[in-house]
Amino acid sequence: MRPTLLTLLLVLVAGMFQAHGADRPNVLFLIADDASRNSFGAYGAKYVETPHFDRLAEKGVLFTNAYNNNPKCAPARACLVTGRYSWQLEEATNHNPILSDKWEFYPYILEENGYFVGFTGKGWGPGTWRGSDVNANNAKNDNPAGHAYNNNKRDVPYSGINKMDYPTNFADFLYEWDETAQPFCFWLGTKEPHRGYEKDSWKKDGRNLADVEVQDFYPDNETIRGDLADYAIEVEWYDKQIGAALKILEERGLLENTLIVATSDHGMPFPRVKGQIYDEGFQVPFVAMWKGTVTPQRIVSDFITFPDWAPTLLDLLKIDAPDQMTGQSFLPQLMSKESGRIDEDRNYTLLGKERHDVGRVDNGLRSVSYPVRAIRNDSFLYCRNLLPHRWPAGNPEFGYKNTDGSPTKTFLTDLEPSDPEYRYYEMSFGKRPKEELYDILNDPHCVNNLAENPSYAKIKERMWKQLQSDLIAHKDPRILGQGEIFDYYPNSKWERNKKLYNDPDWNPVKAFEEKYGR
Repeated sequence: MRPTLLTLLLVLVAGMFQAHGADRPNVLFLIADDASRNSFGAYGAKYVETPHFDRLAEKGVLFTNAYNNNPKCAPARACLVTGRYSWQLEEATNHNPILSDKWEFYPYILEENGYFVGFTGKGWGPGTWRGSDVNANNAKNDNPAGHAYNNNKRDVPYSGINKMDYPTNFADFLYEWDETAQPFCFWLGTKEPHRGYEKDSWKKDGRNLADVEVQDFYPDNETIRGDLADYAIEVEWYDKQIGAALKILEERGLLENTLIVATSDHGMPFPRVKGQIYDEGFQVPFVAMWKGTVTPQRIVSDFITFPDWAPTLLDLLKIDAPDQMTGQSFLPQLMSKESGRIDEDRNYTLLGKERHDVGRVDNGLRSVSYPVRAIRNDSFLYCRNLLPHRWPAGNPEFGYKNTDGSPTKTFLTDLEPSDPEYRYYEMSFGKRPKEELYDILNDPHCVNNLAENPSYAKIKERMWKQLQSDLIAHKDPRILGQGEIFDYYPNSKWERNKKLYNDPDWNPVKAFEEKYGR
């Protein structure tokens, strides 16, 4: 009996859905703004409740050695969308850059390969994006994370929480999506737990400060505990958005056909964490769930970093990665059925920063970098502060601009040298030595610098040699003696910063062009 036309069409449609499910999953990427890895239950948090993130960990794979490569919003997110190491991103190594149009962004690579692409909340940023002529389908004003879906707002329980209705915006995106024709890729970026917070919201929420866990680099008092409790409320808000997004997928029967990833761009917005090269600043939560495909209840210790995300996704979808991508796919780690260390060679990662802030001056230059390069393995963190005469958190006279304002910051900066707790100020805001070495297993908060201890000289030498070798291979301008360019790349909000320096004629764009001719 010959097949009818209807039978042939049904077979064709079934084949399309099968191919879509097996080889071209939907992708939901959830990212918090300023949430520490240690603030999630799956990583051991006790005073923050994150049941939806923890559900992803139980039903998927939890990565215990995930890193952002550069612990500030714009550079970390630039690594995600470009698949490139931070020091290879020119102006985008800095915070608040004027992002070049030379880079390709993975959401638009997926769009060119048939995906329906969008984002809500915080995508790439902060900074100015010039738009891209490289990506044919990329509208000039769209964010590198995708096309914007930000129309819906909602009432929120505390004034520090953004009124963006992330789940409804996601639902609007899905309403426009034709699931019979293409898979989707959606970036859900909450603006929590970025500051500011409604002070003492923990009191309204009926929390007990005795439950709060205080890190070793802070004094233990009610001010710090209250600030951490206010922060915890906003981490939990991010977790609620994860739960709402999962519910939408469940109701539409999409869980088995969607790769879900949840992470954060860097650690919490507190002194010595956000924007700093210590473990809590750059080690991030990272979990992936793909029901029926990714083996659940796995914990993987292989080192992965934000530049690896885009190559991994393209590898999964069998899309050729552009030459710009220098990250390495961790698809074998994602798809393995095993836990632990999948690839013995993925046993360390590289980290770095340049200018995260304004308000640091040096030898006549304004808004200069605080350059650091670092290497982290299973046991140790080695940091090389390349210009240690500069202030790591920004100059005191400008208010330590690389640390968000907070009750914790105010408490620490109000300490006097005669105060018994003054060492906590120094850990967060004081100048740092050229080299730092920390025993992560015994000192996870990185407070005991072993760099001058002769017993660790060989470890320090070996880690510096590895770091230097890799950065040379990466053609890092700072290691090649050309790093001054990072001091000259203009901040995208430089007009506002004229007031900071009380100089209405200050023009960093002109200064850059005069020195570098472009």
